[in-house]
Amino acid sequence: MTSVISTTEAATRIPADYQADMELAAKYACAGPRYTSYPTAPQFRADYPLSQYLAWQKRDGDHKRAPLSLYIHLPFCRDICYYCACNKIVTRRKGVAREYLDRLEREIAVQADIVGNRRPVTQMHWGGGTPTYLDDAELTELMHTLASHFRLLDKGYREYSIEIDPRTVEIPTIALLKGVGFNRISLGIQDFDHRVQTSVNRIQPFPEVSALVDAIRAHEFRSLSFDLIYGLPHQDRHTMQETLRKVIALRPDRIASYNYAHLPDRFTSQRSIDRLTLPEPGEKLLLQQIISHTLQDAGYLHIGMDHYVLPDDELALAQREGRLQRNFQGYSLHMADDLLGLGVSAISQMGDFYLQNERDLDKYQGIIDRGELPATRGCKVTSDDRLRRHIIMTLISELKVDLGECNHLFGIDFASKFHRELEQLRGLERDGLLSIDDGEIRVSHRGRPFLRNICMPFDAYLESHRGDQPPPRYSATL
Repeated sequence: MTSVISTTEAATRIPADYQADMELAAKYACAGPRYTSYPTAPQFRADYPLSQYLAWQKRDGDHKRAPLSLYIHLPFCRDICYYCACNKIVTRRKGVAREYLDRLEREIAVQADIVGNRRPVTQMHWGGGTPTYLDDAELTELMHTLASHFRLLDKGYREYSIEIDPRTVEIPTIALLKGVGFNRISLGIQDFDHRVQTSVNRIQPFPEVSALVDAIRAHEFRSLSFDLIYGLPHQDRHTMQETLRKVIALRPDRIASYNYAHLPDRFTSQRSIDRLTLPEPGEKLLLQQIISHTLQDAGYLHIGMDHYVLPDDELALAQREGRLQRNFQGYSLHMADDLLGLGVSAISQMGDFYLQNERDLDKYQGIIDRGELPATRGCKVTSDDRLRRHIIMTLISELKVDLGECNHLFGIDFASKFHRELEQLRGLERDGLLSIDDGEIRVSHRGRPFLRNICMPFDAYLESHRGDQPPPRYSATL
């Protein structure tokens, strides 16, 4: 087990040691996109060119044989977690999963006819909600349906992952998940402090999680990820350090640390949280610094956007080799250009098109019952979108942008086209967050927590939105 500093030591020395980083964090704290896509989801419209998308899919070409990534959204949860901002349905009504599976399997058949069944599925991710809301028979059935319509692989290099709420899984289910083809697991930990867990209605004792981790390791899954959240009620520097001590003791391969955004007018479950119990802004910034410094002191690499991995993890290697990507599931290996989303609210990135399925469950199921494609919003990227997407995603994934490569790929003069954006970055350069020379923008180690801020100058949509639409609401960058 890797040792970390004690809670007492943390309380006395962290504020002094991290003061400079906290001052920078306070300076650059603002609201901004998470850049799981570009353009981001607020730019999707109901009047997107669906007919152009379908015409493109009907044409033969490399896209009919190229590798494919699948995302399957399973929206149900048995209990509400007050902080949650996901598209989920909290219910224990018997038969609800069966009704949804029937529609989902029909969508799978329709989408396979459109996308094609010859494309090797190199990546797959089941998210929610709680995918393990399904019982063992339903999990097996869904995987069989996918295998019947798409070319699933049994190769060792595939990435087939599933999100798990530790409260919903018995140890035998871990064996089932490995048996049906998953080789990566993500556990929603959030926090190990009992008072924090109680305040957000998600009680999962450390011994139970530890036993689950042991089972995952025993079945030799390729990687184990933890999700953490900072900014929850009753969190402070003491509770966070103890949570991190337990996290590091379990030594997951990957850790994602998310900033809690308190938006009770938008997410009604958050009204159950007493805002007076939330950390003050200064304390919340300190929590972010504690997470970053403690995990790195314990040997984790900060690859960016609040994601940390062990040095020998495939994501670390992929970043060094330029094979890392970011999409709607966070960071992953770049193994497929196209992502097909299946299920209510799922988002697809296919060629030059983004498509999002209907977000309301009843409406989604009604569309499926009518035999229609459930994608109700989307957009087609422009040539300018492709250029800016390349810059933003390369910064996020590779922590640098080769300006000469951009000039060659897109036929531009970077310095001229992005003169204003480069001027905006000069202030970040003076603060040591990045460097700019004639050939490259490079993010410094100190700049990794500020990747969203570094990308935002290249986002053409931040300063403009349609007059008939309210401005998008984004989470805090830090």
